[in-house]
Amino acid sequence: MELICPAGTPAALRAAVDAGADAVYCGFRDETNARNFPGLNFSRAEMAEGVAYAHARGAKVLVAINTFPRAGQLGLWHGAVDDAVAAGADALILADVGLIAYAAARHPAQRLHVSVQAAAANPDAIAFYVEAFGVKRVVLPRVLSVPEIAAITRATACETEVFVFGGLCVMAEGRCSLSSHATGQSPNMHGVCSPASHVSYRDDGNTLVSRLGDFTINKFAKGEPAAYPTLCKGRFRTGIGAGYIFEEPVSLDAAEMLPGLKKAGVTALKIEGRQRGRAYIASVVASFRAALAALEAGRPITGAGLTTMTEGQTTTVGAYRKTWR
Repeated sequence: MELICPAGTPAALRAAVDAGADAVYCGFRDETNARNFPGLNFSRAEMAEGVAYAHARGAKVLVAINTFPRAGQLGLWHGAVDDAVAAGADALILADVGLIAYAAARHPAQRLHVSVQAAAANPDAIAFYVEAFGVKRVVLPRVLSVPEIAAITRATACETEVFVFGGLCVMAEGRCSLSSHATGQSPNMHGVCSPASHVSYRDDGNTLVSRLGDFTINKFAKGEPAAYPTLCKGRFRTGIGAGYIFEEPVSLDAAEMLPGLKKAGVTALKIEGRQRGRAYIASVVASFRAALAALEAGRPITGAGLTTMTEGQTTTVGAYRKTWR
């Protein structure tokens, strides 16, 4: 299975390649990219340089153009496709069906992947992209169990890529409007979920209060780890009590699921974290490189020791093992 690693900056790309990534995914410094945060991403020149660096060391570069274009303003997104191809991208990761159609028609030799933002999570949806546009791979949403992934892989003529570490989203990616509702900024259209510009914290006696826009997301006791305030990871008061309703602020770590994912026919394993630094990239990539080596050698996969890299200092295997069923 290929190890696909994040790169939010040219330095992170080099760190991922040097740590043993089979491929790196990154995006341009604009809203065509679902991680459109200040200080991140690549200029056109940096992208070409990054592709050259990766190729010289046997790694691939996948360019994410995975937001949805605004009606009547397609030029920015079409330009990103053309520029990524010109830079030598090994694949484009696309979400919008119109943009996939443009890329397939304009660059028929270019390898195309369906982004997780497209929320393609069943054989019929995936078959449409394969048959209509010649797509080679789909990145599956983080809401599927391993048996469900295996069934999809058996039923489609398409490679599958799944997330194995990093930030966990329990919503069907590409279909979540929580950030749009709270801040007016959408991960699907603007490339930002819960943008830092709308985040605030205040001390309230012995309690730390976190807010996103006009909404109180969480309250933390003194000394309690304070997670970043995203709506789906907030604590809510309901008729049955208070607590985490959608998702707890924890990170995905599916290292122990690698044997099952391999048996399921998964082609590629994706690490999340384009907004993270080089130390995170180097540590996580090296850990999963070692886990894959152990898997191939038939040795047990030991603990990765990545707790300090996780949200809330806690990990989960998420939907891969749906114990509530």
